[in-house]
Amino acid sequence: MEKETKEKKKSSSKGSTKKSASKKKKELIEEPEILGPKKYILLIGDGMGDFPLRELNGKTPLEVAITPGMDFLTSYGEIGSCQTVPPSMHPGSDVAIMGLLGYPPEKKYTGRGPIEAAARGIELKPEDVAYRCNLVTLRFEGSELIMEDYSAGHISTEEATELINSINHKVSTDKIEIFPGVSYRHILIWRGGSGGLHTYPPHDLIGKNVWFAFQSYDEEPYLKEFILKSIEILEKHPINQKRKLESKRPANAIWPWGQGRTPDLEPFEEKWGLKGGVISAVDLIKGLGVLAGLRVIEVPGATGYLDTNYEGKVDYAIEALKELDFILIHVEAPDEVSHQGSLDLKIKAIDEFDRRVVRYLLERIPEVTNNFRILVCCDHLTPIPIRTHSIKPVPWTIFDSVRDKEKKREGNFCERLAYESPQFLKSGPELLEYFLERKPNLKETENT
Repeated sequence: MEKETKEKKKSSSKGSTKKSASKKKKELIEEPEILGPKKYILLIGDGMGDFPLRELNGKTPLEVAITPGMDFLTSYGEIGSCQTVPPSMHPGSDVAIMGLLGYPPEKKYTGRGPIEAAARGIELKPEDVAYRCNLVTLRFEGSELIMEDYSAGHISTEEATELINSINHKVSTDKIEIFPGVSYRHILIWRGGSGGLHTYPPHDLIGKNVWFAFQSYDEEPYLKEFILKSIEILEKHPINQKRKLESKRPANAIWPWGQGRTPDLEPFEEKWGLKGGVISAVDLIKGLGVLAGLRVIEVPGATGYLDTNYEGKVDYAIEALKELDFILIHVEAPDEVSHQGSLDLKIKAIDEFDRRVVRYLLERIPEVTNNFRILVCCDHLTPIPIRTHSIKPVPWTIFDSVRDKEKKREGNFCERLAYESPQFLKSGPELLEYFLERKPNLKETENT
């Protein structure tokens, strides 16, 4: 009897030990040790936001796209909206993303051209002006001059470079020349030139009569003459003759816009106390990175379109986060297809952004840390009905891996849920400050 009692106690004690060990194991799984300092990842799906569309029964592309990654962040984290573009400014990525990096555009912005020039390593003297310069397709309809395509059919970089080189060879001077870039995107530098023109972004003029915009160059005869001579060269160039035969849109004109002199941005690391980097196919984002002292990370196969190397951007970000504290991953595709007015391609672009960037990042980030915050947003809306940028607030969601352990709400990441949320932030710098959970630590930023 005594032996039986001892065996029962032993058995009971053994079971208790197993139960205790199991409980401890469960606790370890639920509450893992925090690994190192927090990492901050900002994901921008350029132009993802839209209006409710009749074709989608009153829903937006974000509402109908397949986005379990962003939906997860929204369900467990926070959602709100942000006025990324000051009401008095043009709703462009240059203005919006400058703000999202913590620099108030109403104080710092000088123009898109000098930002993209910085990305190319083009040195500007204080008196020099940089213009963004598109290769575009213009066509005559009777007495009207129509902006048929702001990108000349997304002309290849090889073709564009040859066209720009022809212009420079025949009409550039020691004062004015074009630096070739990627596809339709180039930089015109006017040494000691004027930055006072009122120019118009070509993507805002799609399908419109642009005589009024073209005549604005009349205020600067030197620049206007350069434009007219360039058009003459482009019209006759063999590349454009071939494109016409292949039923492709010719790059028959240059369109300078977004001009300005180099802006003065405080170093991001000094301002926020974080080492950071940017990943994008677009010179605008790279240029902001250069001006802010961020590491600009080049990713092979990053194109700025639907065929971009989505996973590659995440792979390079993961590697960089082993050393950096902050990374911005920018994807241009949703904006590009929105300018084309393609609803199907916009939904596809959002699907790809979620599957190949957001979800892939969530899969890989544990390799680096389990202590991170993710902010997903768009810089501005690019609604399909207007095919250009809107100044309306953008939706955002923030997920914190340490704090956001329980599901807070049902619903997907979309404009409707964001606008219903009481979380409204008045500017891009305010959103970044909220995301980073810190104040800028440079006194000079308060006085600029």
